[in-house]
Amino acid sequence: MAGKTLVIAEKPSVARDIARNLRCGNKSASYFEGASYIVTWALGHLVTLADPEEYGKEYQTWNLETLPMLPKEWKLVVIKQTGKQFHAVKDLIHRKDVSEVVIATDAGREGELVARWILDKAGNKKPLKRLWISSVTDKAIKDGFAHLKPGKDYDNLYRAAVARAEADWVVGINATRALTCKYNAQLSCGRVQTPTLAMIAAREEEIRGFRPQPYYGLKAYAGGITFSWISRKTGSGRISDKGTMEQIKKQVSGKKLELVEVQKKSRRSSSPALYDLTSLQQEANKRFGFSPKETLNIMQRLYENHKVLTYPRTDSRYLTTDMVGTLAERLRACSVGPYKKPASTLARQKISGNKSFVDNSKVSDHHAIIPTEQFVQLEHMTSDERKIYDMVVRRFLAVLSPACEYEETSLKGQLGGELFTAKGQIMKTPGWREAYGEGWQEISDETDEDDESSSDIFTGNRSINSSFPDLKQGMRLTVDKLSSTEGKTKPPAYFTEGTLVAAMENPVKFLEEKDKTVIKTLGETGGLGTVATRADIIDKLFNSFLMEKKGKEIHITSKGKQLLSLVPQDLKSPALTAQWEMRLQAIAKGKDSRQKFMKEIEAYTQDLISEIKTGNGSFRHDNMTRTKCPQCGKFMLEVNGKHGKMLVCQDRECGHRETISRITNARCPVCHKKMELIGKEDNKRFVCSCGYKEKLSAFQDRREKEGKGVSKREVSQYMKKQAKEAEVPVNNALAEALAKLNL
Repeated sequence: MAGKTLVIAEKPSVARDIARNLRCGNKSASYFEGASYIVTWALGHLVTLADPEEYGKEYQTWNLETLPMLPKEWKLVVIKQTGKQFHAVKDLIHRKDVSEVVIATDAGREGELVARWILDKAGNKKPLKRLWISSVTDKAIKDGFAHLKPGKDYDNLYRAAVARAEADWVVGINATRALTCKYNAQLSCGRVQTPTLAMIAAREEEIRGFRPQPYYGLKAYAGGITFSWISRKTGSGRISDKGTMEQIKKQVSGKKLELVEVQKKSRRSSSPALYDLTSLQQEANKRFGFSPKETLNIMQRLYENHKVLTYPRTDSRYLTTDMVGTLAERLRACSVGPYKKPASTLARQKISGNKSFVDNSKVSDHHAIIPTEQFVQLEHMTSDERKIYDMVVRRFLAVLSPACEYEETSLKGQLGGELFTAKGQIMKTPGWREAYGEGWQEISDETDEDDESSSDIFTGNRSINSSFPDLKQGMRLTVDKLSSTEGKTKPPAYFTEGTLVAAMENPVKFLEEKDKTVIKTLGETGGLGTVATRADIIDKLFNSFLMEKKGKEIHITSKGKQLLSLVPQDLKSPALTAQWEMRLQAIAKGKDSRQKFMKEIEAYTQDLISEIKTGNGSFRHDNMTRTKCPQCGKFMLEVNGKHGKMLVCQDRECGHRETISRITNARCPVCHKKMELIGKEDNKRFVCSCGYKEKLSAFQDRREKEGKGVSKREVSQYMKKQAKEAEVPVNNALAEALAKLNL
């Protein structure tokens, strides 16, 4: 009699879906079981590469002379926090009634690594099969199990995954230890975080070197319409010479505007694409000020706890063809509250999955973020969860809606020999815009504030003047007013967390050499980091005090600038990631060898460490205070953390820190800006940039009397949370360097 099949999923929620389809009704704390299958799960990685200390006593202390560390045989260790689940999975692997194992982790390189490391560490000898699906609908799961692949088909993918992990370990840990020991300061680096920091530095250099240039324009008001002057030679609506513009104004003054062209065209616009994680993080940052990490955490709750949205860590904005049949049910599930009318209407219509949002070739590990078939209870969500859920649902409704149809009228007029133009739009059928309502605007990567034509274009439900459609070519209009316009060109904007996460996804413009192969590979591999790790990389750069926030803007710190001056050049370029990815893709296809790649990485690391050892740079703490560390007595450094100011011990081995002020959500009663909480114990007080001050006790009493906002209990919880965060050692170089190197 054949034994049972053990299925290993990546997350409990996916395991639950698989178990339901395989009729595994008996649930225990760590697995589901049925007549033929046992379904268990990892919790992300359960096993990882060992820390340096595991490879010898000489690595237990940080010493430049012991570098580089190049393990001859790699060691895997069980992650302590999830050790209980690992041992449960191991016991299942070795159960006598289990005859084969099916890997059902995410269909991608890292998903393969999750399962294979568990199987290797557990000493599995049983036959392997692979479930390879891009979505976890019931249909996809059933089809996937009907067409399981042999595990050996994915051996090369596993080799590529191991090569990525080992290479990041070798380069990241060695470079971090070398820099930290050489300059006696916490200086962590890696192939993802260092190029990200370099992009911020490059943007600041661009802003610093920018010289604003004045420009001038001219508007003519005729027949209730605003016409803008356009150069016949360049097609631009602005020139840099004020005198020339004054001459043009004088030349056209007192003359009538003759319409030389009136064009009316019917136009259609389709909905913006469904969200992947990066586009969602970017827009949530712009609309609500959420950091990429906050957006990911909110998404994770909506996915795991509420079960109303699909898997968040996706880099695709498309769905697969096998999902089209599930869309009506998803519409019915989210047909509540403000979405009831549009969702119900769409659910009654036939849904065809056209190429604008359904394309199997554009889905790798996971499809776009959309609602699930789970019935929604909006009242169970927090305010922040509602905001993110609202974004996803409205985009889902918009994509399934018809195109927006409008009539665009373009006018060209001649005034005193000069050309003037105007454009207007009249809405015919709102289509997908009804999912958003009036006043909605799509947010682009970086808004071009200098677009001189934007003020002439009407969008949404507003229309041009009622006489506009009746205008005919050859008509002469009286000019009621001429108005000169002027401005100055603006530098590129500082990065925000939203625009930084987008730049990490597409870092091509920051490459010094535009190598076509490198550009293509960066495009195919998704840029710096992955959708799952970018938020953590950004947080790590904040927590290492390599960058800081000023309002919403991200600025590089003195420490960050000094680090970039000390780090070898190629570690600062996104090209390194592209070169690695080209090699890893070749390994995954069986066209290159992991051993050859790792030998080259080891040689590269030796050169890297040699360059750092012989470097003649220096590092200077320019943020030293006269406050002594209560632990070791050395002077402390004042740093700007992501959420406020802190004092951190300069000794990396001490690691003591304390919060001296923190930006809160408490609003100033005078100017309504967020206030800082400063001071210790009974002297804690709120201060605002406008000059307002208030003791914490007075703030609590005032809010309680007002009967709104935070209560004393909530403030108490907030203070405990702050104290807990203050205990985390941010100056511990080893902890900072490792963070399990999930780059």
